[in-house]
Amino acid sequence: MMVVKPVQHSKPTTGNEGFHGLDRRWHLAKDAHEVAVTELEYSLIRAAESFRRWQSECLAAVTGMDMSGGDNEILHIIRMKDRPKGVKEIARLMNRDDLPNIQYSIRKLQKAGLIRKTSAKSRRKGVTYAATEKGAEVSEQFAQLRSSLLMGFTRNVPNMEHELENASRTLDLMSGIYEQAARTAATHRQKVDD
Repeated sequence: MMVVKPVQHSKPTTGNEGFHGLDRRWHLAKDAHEVAVTELEYSLIRAAESFRRWQSECLAAVTGMDMSGGDNEILHIIRMKDRPKGVKEIARLMNRDDLPNIQYSIRKLQKAGLIRKTSAKSRRKGVTYAATEKGAEVSEQFAQLRSSLLMGFTRNVPNMEHELENASRTLDLMSGIYEQAARTAATHRQKVDD
């Protein structure tokens, strides 16, 4: 990851100070390790929102359609390798468990004529979805605009490929840690009184 070093201070720091000596501790971050994890979490939130906004705007630029970044993500997951996919596979590939929201996006994509239901080769697989000719064309236009805009920005950052590889490894590691922590937290759920 790209690291911006804080301003050097004349007095020793505890690791909780940020730029200009600001104390970065609060209820989620009481020591240097907690500050580092919390800062990553807020970077994730900001990055996720920026990513979805980018996806939505890029899709709108090539189609004029008002769709969310999540809708766009599902279109590209369905188009991935040009192989039909069912709702459960889409959810697994995206690490999501909110099937009703995925189904809502699928209905929007179908109504827009970007995907269609396909016949599953096996009854066990259930309904699958594939990109229509229009969906394939839209996803290609999206890829072209993405390449010219986004890659134009990222190619100008020194050492970006190395930074992206490190960031991807860190995010994959954190995904596993969050999954384990979520399973553990689920065993400690409080009972809600009616």
